[in-house]
Amino acid sequence: MHISGVKSVLPDHHYRQEEITEAVAGWVDVDVDLLRRFHHATGVQGRNLALSLDEYAGLDFTAANAVYMDVALDLAGRALSSALEAAGRRPGEVDFLLFCSTTGLATPSLDARLAQQAGLREDVKRLPVFGLGCAAGAAGLSRLHDYLRGNPDHVAALVCVELCSLTAQPDDLSVANLVASGLFGDGAGAVVATGHGPGPEVLDSRSHLYPGTEHLMGWQIGTHGFRIVLDPGLTGFVEKTLGADIEAFLADHDLTPEQVGTWICHPGGPKIIEKIAEALRLPRQALAVTWRSLREHGNLSSVSVLDVLEHTTGRPGAPAVLLALGPGFSAELVLMRW
Repeated sequence: MHISGVKSVLPDHHYRQEEITEAVAGWVDVDVDLLRRFHHATGVQGRNLALSLDEYAGLDFTAANAVYMDVALDLAGRALSSALEAAGRRPGEVDFLLFCSTTGLATPSLDARLAQQAGLREDVKRLPVFGLGCAAGAAGLSRLHDYLRGNPDHVAALVCVELCSLTAQPDDLSVANLVASGLFGDGAGAVVATGHGPGPEVLDSRSHLYPGTEHLMGWQIGTHGFRIVLDPGLTGFVEKTLGADIEAFLADHDLTPEQVGTWICHPGGPKIIEKIAEALRLPRQALAVTWRSLREHGNLSSVSVLDVLEHTTGRPGAPAVLLALGPGFSAELVLMRW
């Protein structure tokens, strides 16, 4: 599989982190200094949001999900159109559309509306995926690779869209919710891929599901909407397990981390990025694009790794690894070459 085009887009409402912190302080009954410390610790300097800050107060699940359907469809359409243009492809050439999102609900799924809006063929194959969270961008690339191995002459597209801000919980005073209110942003990303052609080549992929770790990350979904689950043990678990699993994946291709020329990592948060770098013995510069994405946009869930991919230039001929972590708890690894 060759990645012909990758593009990410953001909502028009952009705010400095300090502005968002003060707005959240008006919605949540919490010590403002504590909230400021949590938000500062994320390393995020600004984020793009689905709505203007004054529209979030009093937003219930029904209203938030209605906004999700409208804004997500718009962003998804813009991302797909931009990726097709970058790939030099027309909408009618797309044979397979994989759509990933975990921050809103819609039936018919948004990919059905997206396909019609974007001008895809009526016989386009569609696969909507819900629940992979931050791992979905990497998992989506892997599933595109699987599809194109069986259909090398086809054109496949991946679209990820996440509106994390719409899941804000003003009555949830947990540390997880307060941290999340300073970490996550909104956006969409798209990839267009082919079995043959120019662009980075995907060589292999691996998924790793860790049993008994469902409590580490995810959502509690109910009448309140989406309530974040971020267990404090997540960072330690990543530190303990991820490095060895990546090394094992690379060893199957007679590679070591030192031989990887480019690392494309999902910016889950400062501590997660640091633990990945420590586990793989990487200098900070190796994850510079990941740090930039976190700093400028926050954690965009499934979209983030596509944003990092878009702004990464690999060393020609050298192996590259793309990776993301998500609910389950799970890891998604992709081996690539420019």
